[in-house]
Amino acid sequence: MSKTIIITGASSGFGRETAKIFQGQGWNVVATMRSPENEQELGELENVVVTRLDVQDADSIQNAVKEAIQHFGSIDVLVNNAGYGLMGVFESSTPEQVRKQYAVNVFGLMDATRAVLPQMRQQGSGTIINISSFGGQVGLPFGSLYNSSKFAVEGFSESLSHEVSTFGISVKVIEPGGVATNFRNGLQMIKNEVPGYNPIMGNFFGRYQSTTAHLPKATPADVAQTIYEAATDDKAQLRYIIGEDARFYIDTKYENSDPDFIKIMRDRFINQ
Repeated sequence: MSKTIIITGASSGFGRETAKIFQGQGWNVVATMRSPENEQELGELENVVVTRLDVQDADSIQNAVKEAIQHFGSIDVLVNNAGYGLMGVFESSTPEQVRKQYAVNVFGLMDATRAVLPQMRQQGSGTIINISSFGGQVGLPFGSLYNSSKFAVEGFSESLSHEVSTFGISVKVIEPGGVATNFRNGLQMIKNEVPGYNPIMGNFFGRYQSTTAHLPKATPADVAQTIYEAATDDKAQLRYIIGEDARFYIDTKYENSDPDFIKIMRDRFINQ
């Protein structure tokens, strides 16, 4: 029997590419998104169901999981892909911005995970794949909200992986780098109300891309292929790093002492 995957945030990017790769490998695919009525391509593919799921709407999560089980009989893999990045000066952020960043990137991911666990536990197998970032391991200037939400995903995933292991359930974390896109593409920016930060922001955003410009970047298809690998390799491996830029930042952090790493980051992005 074909296995079944449910993907959040499948309307574009990693989610869409993941849906295509799994469908091409003969899987049943439940591609979820906030506005399925706008989707024209995925629903035409064999063994693909397109349905609504908004990670900020708990009822929509439960309904999508029920639909997946009713349609295909089980869920073997959940890919928590829905998310977005909010960058900028923390001091200028609003409580509403903080709550939304966590509602989408953390609480919605947890709600989707909680929704599939009973069925996976009952069948004695399953894989939960959480899309993080190298920014879930390395904090960048002006990434306090986004980075901290991904740090939360990493901690949640690592702890949960131990908790559910005796039920035959695996948890995996995907850590892409810049993925061949401009850093600001897909990001939302906090409007800065504190002029004193402007020179530092100029330093960071002016230097960020040049730091890893010489390194090959992954593509969305590369990320989707890594998600497929994580779902099917049967390895007790938690983290999957994708892209030489991601590897650069993570290696720089863990190959240096804490004071040395802080100095490297400040010299690179903050200091004149």
